[in-house]
Amino acid sequence: METSLRKQCARRWEALKEERSTWMPHWQEISEVLIPRAGRFLVSDNNKGDKRHRAILDNSGTRALRTLSGGMMAGMTSPARPWFRLTTKDPKLDESYAVKEWSSKVTTLMQMVFNQSNTYRALQMAYEELGAFGTTAVVLLDDFESVIHCMPLTIGEFALATDARGNVNTLYREFRLTVSALVAEFGYANVSPEVRKLYDRGDYDKWVDVVNAIEPRDYRDPSRRDAKNMPYRSVYFESSKADRTYGGVLRETGFYQFPVLAARWNVTGGDIYGTGPGMEALGDLRQLQQEQFYKSKAIALQADPAVVASADMRNQEANLVPGGVVYADNIAQVQAIRSAYEVNLRLDYLVQDIQDTRRRIDEAFYKDIFLMITGMPASQRATATEIAERHEEKMLMLGPVLERLNAELNDRLISMTFDRLLRVGLIPPVPQELEGVDLNVEFVSVLAQAQKAVTTNSVDRFTQNLGVLANMKPEMLDKFDGDYWVDYYSDVLGIDPKLILPGERVALIRQQRAEAQAQAQQLANAEQASAIMKNLGGAQAGQPLDDSLRSADSGEIYSAFSGY
Repeated sequence: METSLRKQCARRWEALKEERSTWMPHWQEISEVLIPRAGRFLVSDNNKGDKRHRAILDNSGTRALRTLSGGMMAGMTSPARPWFRLTTKDPKLDESYAVKEWSSKVTTLMQMVFNQSNTYRALQMAYEELGAFGTTAVVLLDDFESVIHCMPLTIGEFALATDARGNVNTLYREFRLTVSALVAEFGYANVSPEVRKLYDRGDYDKWVDVVNAIEPRDYRDPSRRDAKNMPYRSVYFESSKADRTYGGVLRETGFYQFPVLAARWNVTGGDIYGTGPGMEALGDLRQLQQEQFYKSKAIALQADPAVVASADMRNQEANLVPGGVVYADNIAQVQAIRSAYEVNLRLDYLVQDIQDTRRRIDEAFYKDIFLMITGMPASQRATATEIAERHEEKMLMLGPVLERLNAELNDRLISMTFDRLLRVGLIPPVPQELEGVDLNVEFVSVLAQAQKAVTTNSVDRFTQNLGVLANMKPEMLDKFDGDYWVDYYSDVLGIDPKLILPGERVALIRQQRAEAQAQAQQLANAEQASAIMKNLGGAQAGQPLDDSLRSADSGEIYSAFSGY
């Protein structure tokens, strides 16, 4: 059984590599001019300290990619602030205080898990890979101490496959482990005889190629809950030629969910792998390196040009460095020394073209969006309102990307983390209102709010105009639902739900306020009646009436006592 499983996985690994082969040269070319340390185009590429930055003469693209990954990290999944919250699909149910309290506790718990694990470090690398190559993958594993452990993969070391709907459901990856690490991870009895020989000889640091296959399990018994009957299987086997005769697997385990965060920046048609800003900017990156090379060459030719001298001076010592002296027998020989050719390159034009190329690269990596205020000239400083409107307008350009990344990366991360917290019993007791109710993830990150905040501009204009017109016609406020405005605006801006009281408590507060006002009014009426009685009693005794009663007519005084 293990032999057939190993052969099946090895055969599919070869097929996936063949399917991926047309993408590899493209990724390698991007890596050379953008992030040379990223990418594993040979399994032996890991832990190599050779120089790989020779093709980069201008690192503007690398810095733009760094801005993109940092902006995506801070804008989508910032460790410093909440970027998601749990809700339901029923707005009335979300108003329940018990539901809000439970959702807030679970959200805080998951944020603690992300902070204590390596989740944010893995996401930083994932955003960088997405910006450069358009595709990234992170394997999410169980961890006893931190609940989850993320294993970010670089391009070239994994291959993907999708289901009929285009969702990634298969990942194969090839990596290397030392003999000592392999035996420690899988056990001496499970490794191949070749590895055992190396271990027995003490060759602990020799590298061994390993393949991990994560894919749907075709045949399983749903009634059994052991690792080999879970919906997804994970198979490890050695991929060396010496191991092919052995035919065994190192380990076979399972997962309830597909444990891979495989995200694509943009997908065309039925493609498996995505495209990203790095592919869009590849031509400009190449052009920038070429222009910098020719600019340096032109400067060198102008600063230290080749010279033409008389043949009579061939055997004479000549010092042509700056400040040197050339001795000649006659004036003709001196006049014969000149530059071999004239270099009339206009460096100012070349610098302008370089700046234009840099600008195109920055736009490809959305640097102008994430550093909009920093990059704005001092002469064009705008007001806070204008800056907010510009920022929101540019955020619309990232809308489709954010939707895809939330669905393929962040939503799955939250779902799998919640599932593992639930399985280990760390989720608080679910309130009765949520029994049998599906949960929903709402993103409240900076970028998500920027997307939603575009809709608040029309609401702001409406409320401002309504406030102006209400001064002339107050009855217009009867058409305005203030309670719904508070709920809607707080949701759009991502306000902590604890700051907004549920409808039941608001109704109770208003009832108590109305009762208190009614009691205050009754007390005021009683005090007024007592004053009237006192004044009337004084009038009967011959004392003058109070000014307020003297000004009132007899009908009003009579009504105060009779209740008419």
